[in-house]
Amino acid sequence: MTDGRVLFREFLRSPTRTATLTASSDALVAAMIAPLPLDGDPVVVELGAGTGRVTDALQRRLAGRGRQIAVELNPVLADRLAARHPGVTVISGDAGQLPDLLAGHGVERVDGVASLLPWAAHAAAPVSALAAGVLAPGGVFTQASLLGLHLFPPAQRLVRDMRSAFAEVTVVGPVWGNLPPARVLVGRTNH
Repeated sequence: MTDGRVLFREFLRSPTRTATLTASSDALVAAMIAPLPLDGDPVVVELGAGTGRVTDALQRRLAGRGRQIAVELNPVLADRLAARHPGVTVISGDAGQLPDLLAGHGVERVDGVASLLPWAAHAAAPVSALAAGVLAPGGVFTQASLLGLHLFPPAQRLVRDMRSAFAEVTVVGPVWGNLPPARVLVGRTNH
């Protein structure tokens, strides 16, 4: 079964565990990973890895360097991702437990975190603060956000949370090549 069909089926089964009907576009994935510090041997984490669009791009970019960790709440998607990417540490778990999930795999600090988590995940746990807490100095957090919805209270709360967790927050986009169009929020820790 194709990734798109699995994603659709899993969304219908449990919208809160899957949170999207469509995979991210190449344009959105590129915008999400561009700010991440990927030189040398970085440790990079994905939150809400889904069908693995960011996973695929990071694997190509890292070319076997560093360590890649993907966190996915939906166990069906996590299992598919692990089968396709044996070189990636895939964790079937809740991003709200990020420090504990990483510690369970011997990781305390990471260089970058890319998140495709929905607003509900940010409402349930302080994702921005958790990401900031595991980032090494100079680390970067990227969060996808749908364009046009940035005026809604949950999106505004996400930006406020990022501004209180990170030394610098910028917005990349709009990314018109995504359906629906999106933007990327970029949080940076102090150097």
